[in-house]
Amino acid sequence: MKKVKKLSLGFKTVISILIMVVLLSAIEGSIAKIIFDRTINSEYEKNVTNLAETVSVAITRNTALRLKEKVADVFAASYNADAGEMDEAEYEAYMSNFAGLLEDPDYKELTYQLDTIRVKNDVESVYLIYVDPDVLKTIYIADGSDDPCLPGDFDALYESNMFILDDPDLGFPAYITNTPEYGWLVSAGAPIYDDEGNVFAYSFVDISMNDVKAIASSFAAILLVTTIVIVLIFSFIYIQFIRRTVVKPINSLSDAALSYTESENKNVFEKLKIHTGDEIENLSDAMKQMEKDIDKYINDITSITAEKERIGAELNVATQIQADMLPRIFPPFPDIDAFDLYASMDPAKEVGGDFYDFFMVDNDHLGLVVADVSGKGVPAALFMVIAKTLIKNRALTGGTPSEILSYANEQLCEGNEAELFVTVWLAILDIRTGKGVAANAGHEHPALRRADGSFELVMYKHSPAVATMEGMRFREHEFELHPGDTLMCYTDGVTEATNKNNELFGNDRLLAALNKDPDADVENIIRNVKDDIDAFVGEAPQFDDITMLCLKYKAE
Repeated sequence: MKKVKKLSLGFKTVISILIMVVLLSAIEGSIAKIIFDRTINSEYEKNVTNLAETVSVAITRNTALRLKEKVADVFAASYNADAGEMDEAEYEAYMSNFAGLLEDPDYKELTYQLDTIRVKNDVESVYLIYVDPDVLKTIYIADGSDDPCLPGDFDALYESNMFILDDPDLGFPAYITNTPEYGWLVSAGAPIYDDEGNVFAYSFVDISMNDVKAIASSFAAILLVTTIVIVLIFSFIYIQFIRRTVVKPINSLSDAALSYTESENKNVFEKLKIHTGDEIENLSDAMKQMEKDIDKYINDITSITAEKERIGAELNVATQIQADMLPRIFPPFPDIDAFDLYASMDPAKEVGGDFYDFFMVDNDHLGLVVADVSGKGVPAALFMVIAKTLIKNRALTGGTPSEILSYANEQLCEGNEAELFVTVWLAILDIRTGKGVAANAGHEHPALRRADGSFELVMYKHSPAVATMEGMRFREHEFELHPGDTLMCYTDGVTEATNKNNELFGNDRLLAALNKDPDADVENIIRNVKDDIDAFVGEAPQFDDITMLCLKYKAE
């Protein structure tokens, strides 16, 4: 599989810092330029307004007033107001007629005053505007820097200032323009009054802002570059700091983690020397502790696994020993034709507490035992071995089922600190006559089928389980088998087998399984029951041992 190349933490840090620097610098430069522009604009607007007002009072008003009348005469002689716009011929006539005023003393005095103010204050231009309200035309009387006299349309040039005609005293508030011809200019106009207090002209001042605008742009650029350079220097220092205090320790932890599973010497984290004094050092300490815990856990698991394997091996031996203790050769007595016998035990764990047994007490009597020890596993198996041995040994010495169980009860009650007990069905059968005596110590009721009939449970009152109390006596009852009869004994693991829905197999399903093929041989009868149990339980686990013994009596 091709390894995907990943971006390092250091590279991501550099990129993120650069992006942050660019964004912050752009924002800072923009904000600085806006503040700078607003401050400078406000200052220039105030200066141009003050200078325009100064011009309005500094010039000789009588001279300006006389010149206005002379200009108005020239204008009237050159322009037919009824015809509308001044055409080219009228404009040429106006300029030709106005040429005679260039040598006029009033004109020379006025333009000299304007030019003096312009030079002294180092501004772009200073000029007067006469407004003819009748024809809405303007006449510029300028300083020596521009054409001396220019006519124009008041409404075209000052559409936003038409209110001046209604209130001449307001003058022209400062405004800023940017044109290809003049660049950045800030302009303002102040009213000029005659002796009667009427406005007859306006003094205008234009101040160039090209230099200051260039300075503003240069300032923003210098600020941006300076900021980027400074931040890059600090970013480089910061990146080195991050590499030393974050990236390098994390890489060390990563390398240690990768080599941990490959290294025979597991103390890879313990060798790390990370002293950052922050969460990374805490992480390193945690990894060191985790390494110790894992090593201890592995050692414990190794020991536990070895012990479990040893116990498993011993349990396998115990399972085999327990299985060998139960009769497993069928037919068990080949020379005896009076009956057929088959039994099975399926433990829920490696070893179980159920057991069965059958043996010839003498040539004519058969002993049958089916028992179930309380509890599971090894304790129950040990108790089962003792109980089985006691019952069989006592039965072989002779005696009734009650006497045999009483003897086993006394022996098992001694030193029974685990308080285990065993339910037992014990019968002694005369194979010649089919008559028998049975004792039931708290065990399941057997199922009996008469020849050509169906299996039914044999219900009777039974005694308490063995090893529950010293000095007990056990009830007995007699029974008789006829040729063709079949007896089935089992433990509660059969009827209490449970499926995933917590339903019990029960007596009804047991009888149905037995009667599925009641004429079958004893081995198949047990197999039919076991198959039905397995089908009923399904995937649910087996909770209890399942033990069954089946005998078919054949003697004539």
